[in-house]
Amino acid sequence: MWMLTPVAFAGKLLNVFRQQLTSLWWTLVPLFFWFRTTIWFAVFQRRQQQQGKESKDKNQKEEDELPTIPTSVNYHFTRQCNYKCGFCFHTAKTSFVLPLEDAKRGLLLLKDAGMEKINFSGGEPFLHDRGQHLGELVKFCKMELQLPSVSIVSNGSLIRETWFKNYGEYLDILAISCDSFDEQVNVLIGRGQGKKNHVKNLQKLRMWCRDYRVAFKINSVINRFNVEEDMNEQIRALNPVRWKVFQCLIIEGENSGEDALREAERFVISDEEFERFLDRHKEVSCLVPESNQKMKDSYLILDEYMRFLNCRNGRKDPSKSILDVGVEAAIKFSGFDEKMFLKRGGKYVWSKADLKLDW
Repeated sequence: MWMLTPVAFAGKLLNVFRQQLTSLWWTLVPLFFWFRTTIWFAVFQRRQQQQGKESKDKNQKEEDELPTIPTSVNYHFTRQCNYKCGFCFHTAKTSFVLPLEDAKRGLLLLKDAGMEKINFSGGEPFLHDRGQHLGELVKFCKMELQLPSVSIVSNGSLIRETWFKNYGEYLDILAISCDSFDEQVNVLIGRGQGKKNHVKNLQKLRMWCRDYRVAFKINSVINRFNVEEDMNEQIRALNPVRWKVFQCLIIEGENSGEDALREAERFVISDEEFERFLDRHKEVSCLVPESNQKMKDSYLILDEYMRFLNCRNGRKDPSKSILDVGVEAAIKFSGFDEKMFLKRGGKYVWSKADLKLDW
């Protein structure tokens, strides 16, 4: 009997431990499953994140590999100009102008690559061949290439009514550069030309645009000499479809640096000064502001050799000519920021047929 007592006691003790272990087991089982589920979910989430990152990287890579579409191109076919604007960032470093047929060939390449809008600029685009060269390019783009929008940026000093009679029907928008409605300020800037009055000429051009059904636009560069000016009354009276207001921009080799033809530093204004100018004119409905940040990489600029100009490093680095390597190869070196182009409103109603203007 004495031998059975320890055995019975051990049995009872084992039974107690068994009950405790069973209780502990049923307590640990949910914890185990919870822990396993948590680990599995963390691994699953990490895999999902990794797959998402890989997918995003793949999409970005595919996007980067897609050719840039030259929807809107600014063709500076000449650098020569009859004005001497102190802040100019596309100066007369050469006198070269492509022969008309070569220029047409390049424009056809751009159209085939997806161009919808061409803007002819300079220099002063009406200077070469008294505007005949420009007129033929405008007509070619509208009639042969059937582009939705053909526009010109000019200082307006050399435009004659006969040009409108010959080519006005092929032009959608004429943008005239006017930085001040005070003639003395225009002279200080470099837009003075003897006895001619820049502001009076602007008013005459406004009338011709109405008569020949060309949408009228004004471009102004805000700088040290006009930053305090109030232009509300004059802009409303002229009633342009767009008033593009630029902040004075420094480009190495063009208006700044040892090899530059201009020294624009004295024209530069701060971001805060530019914003105050914009705030003063915020009630003008046609105002389209463009700070240095918006301007820098959001334009596709084609120079007189039909090379894309990359401004990302604060200067204009040219690609190879589209006439030599094609549009797709040349545009890769343009530095063009399509997202900023869209953000700044680079694509808008730019065909006069769609503007529905009261001529």
